[in-house]
Amino acid sequence: MFPAHFEDLDIPVGEHTIRVSQGGEGPPLLLIHGYPQNRFMWHAVAPALAGAYRVICADLRGYGDSSKPPGGADHAAYAKRAMAADMAAVMSALGHLRFAVAGHDRGARVAHRLALDHPDRVERVCVMDIAPTRHMFRTTDQAFATGYYHWFFLIQPGGLPERMIGGDPAWWLREKLRRWAAPGAVFDEAAVGEYLRTFSTPEGIHASCEDYRAAAGIDLQHDDADFGQRRIECPLLVLWGEHGFVHRSYDVLRVWRDYASHVAGHTLPSGHFLPEEAPQRTIESLRAFMTGGAA
Repeated sequence: MFPAHFEDLDIPVGEHTIRVSQGGEGPPLLLIHGYPQNRFMWHAVAPALAGAYRVICADLRGYGDSSKPPGGADHAAYAKRAMAADMAAVMSALGHLRFAVAGHDRGARVAHRLALDHPDRVERVCVMDIAPTRHMFRTTDQAFATGYYHWFFLIQPGGLPERMIGGDPAWWLREKLRRWAAPGAVFDEAAVGEYLRTFSTPEGIHASCEDYRAAAGIDLQHDDADFGQRRIECPLLVLWGEHGFVHRSYDVLRVWRDYASHVAGHTLPSGHFLPEEAPQRTIESLRAFMTGGAA
């Protein structure tokens, strides 16, 4: 999926390992995927950026080829704080004291926490197609519960979502891609095959549910404690799809200005999956942002 000059590494992080694919030369740029995908979602973006940057595509814990530890009674193993600490440790292991980060979906929520918890490490951060987790939960209404029904399904206890998704994980994953993309979007079948390979195991399905359970519990505790006390202080670029729920439902930049001090951003011609539906516009936006521009 990535060019031959990209290398795959398993980075030890405590008792776990994080799989990364990296390539290119230049300032370090960490790319973090979303649900229900893995690092290969950057297949159309990372090679182009590698012409000017050292691009590191990482699998979050619980996803892809990274470790999938038990979540624990409070799901703390999948708190965005723990996942962000993984990413900071990975970048330290690769020799990058300071770096830029771009995240999509769940990866964007990890990038948000990374910029809060490790402000001395993150130079610039881009979040793609999200509003802050805290804001989305605190303003939940019928439209949100309908559009983001999976948030409330995946947090159910007792193995309910695991059992139901496990009955046909390929249908579930493909349905997520279809439902969240703009009409007519086409996904690379090799990439979809990689998503299916790593998501479809019992461990992969359970870990992804734990991610959402943490978001509805311990992550909210962390976010509530920070709100009004800590903000993202480095430059923040927000990108979102003009055909997606986030665009329809939020004044995106206004919301993010409650959480960050230096916010810029705009829509891209896509649904939820910006790097796959609008890769060239995603590349252009990241290049401009990395060189000091707003988009």
